[in-house]
Amino acid sequence: MSTGVYLTRLLRARGVEVVFGIPGVHTVELYRGLAGSGIRHITPRHEQGAGFMADGYARASGRPGVCFIISGPGMTNIVTAMGQAYGDSVPMLVISTVNAHGRMGSGRGWLHELPDQQALVSGVSAFSRTVNAPEELESVLAEAFAVFEGGRPRPVHIELPINVMLAPAGHLLVGEVAKIHRPAPSRTALEEAGERLASCRSLVILAGGGAKGARVQDLAERLDAPVVMTTNARGLLPPGHPLAVACSPSLPEVRALIRGADGILALGTEFGPTDYDMNEDGGFELPKRVVQVDLDPRHMVRGEAGGSRIVGDASAFVEAVLAEALPLGGACGAGAAAAGRAEAARGPLPLAYRQDLALLDLARDTLPEARFVGDSTQLVYAGNMGFAAATPGSWFNSATGYGTLGYGLPAAIGAKLADDRPVVAISGDGGLQFSLSELASATEAELPVILLLHDNKGYGEIKSYMLAKNIPPLGVDIYTPDLAAIAKASGWHVERVSALADLPDFLKAGASRKGPTMLIFGDELRRQTGIV
Repeated sequence: MSTGVYLTRLLRARGVEVVFGIPGVHTVELYRGLAGSGIRHITPRHEQGAGFMADGYARASGRPGVCFIISGPGMTNIVTAMGQAYGDSVPMLVISTVNAHGRMGSGRGWLHELPDQQALVSGVSAFSRTVNAPEELESVLAEAFAVFEGGRPRPVHIELPINVMLAPAGHLLVGEVAKIHRPAPSRTALEEAGERLASCRSLVILAGGGAKGARVQDLAERLDAPVVMTTNARGLLPPGHPLAVACSPSLPEVRALIRGADGILALGTEFGPTDYDMNEDGGFELPKRVVQVDLDPRHMVRGEAGGSRIVGDASAFVEAVLAEALPLGGACGAGAAAAGRAEAARGPLPLAYRQDLALLDLARDTLPEARFVGDSTQLVYAGNMGFAAATPGSWFNSATGYGTLGYGLPAAIGAKLADDRPVVAISGDGGLQFSLSELASATEAELPVILLLHDNKGYGEIKSYMLAKNIPPLGVDIYTPDLAAIAKASGWHVERVSALADLPDFLKAGASRKGPTMLIFGDELRRQTGIV
């Protein structure tokens, strides 16, 4: 048994079910053990697509997305996807090869040689490690999963020199996998939180992606406190719930709600600018009494000063509060009304955004179990401002944090591999061309992904921004090929949605179809929403 085969057995022992990768001469030994292992291999058409697929899979499944990547160009290609996952705290395990000892970093020009792969990925990973002997592999993997399970999850890179990958490992056993439990708040921390917030009469909960698994709705109802949900927390409270504020805290109306509170309970949020200050106007303010719960202590001291900062898992904190009925204060009925007023923040949004939100609402109500996976595109920007997702984890995209393009389609492919829930990718024609080749990947994997494609012949959001700044809109009106023909040639079912009344039927048909579906719409569909 080679170390490459041993690696496959270690991954399977840790519950890995899917690996994304493109075989190359430097990684073929990793593939020797895949056949019959119970691990499904998905072949993207680009390593960046592999990373985006792993990201979408991780968000949908709650398990790390795993990639097999060749040395050199494979690593440079996946760095963008690692950057997005790093910014959004997504667990991703990137396993690559590297030139053999004696050739690694020699500068002689060996195949795929880079001066230092670890330096390349150091800024987009929790850590990068070279396995210098087969005996090191199990402990390095254990450390990676400790990051995923016990701390703030982020990408981890492990590289195997080719000579190590080929080295015999038949003497090594697959040991028992240790279970990592995230830190729970101490009794002292809980009491301090209770003391700080006990006298609050207008408490507001700010929930981020780190609270996605917590019983925030139960806590909010006990405290009668409105919940402002960032992009990655949408769905913690369902649409229409009187305490749900599914509007961006970058909006003035939501900021007024927060500013008017006399206490804030922040769960799993780092107060990132792309959530709280999207327009970079510096207008976000917190009241003096703040209790923040987060896994990452460094982020809790980078923003607002003061308050009580509790290092721990948001879910564990909520469970402790609910179990012990700590007196954290409450809004005494005023919270529900305040939250209802905050929902009116949709009103001042640009007309196109309000029309886009109506489209998204229609899609959600048609497929209430669906996940909506977005690129950086107009429909997604609108959704981040005010879309109420049906369930936790059913709305995520690349338009916050790192903010890459080309994410929507491959991430939706990864998400669809997680379970049987419908998946709707949202992309524009410009962003889709970043990852157009992944159309074939969805067909090959026989995945019924639905792609909702806004075709406005270019980078419409950037064009609007340039015009607003009195900048000549150069480079944004791009040539767009016949995307319908390309999709059909790639095995997709394609429909052009010209009537809004047809959209529900197209979505339902796409969800029940065995293969992927592309639904193309233009700006005229917005006008049919009746929003003026």
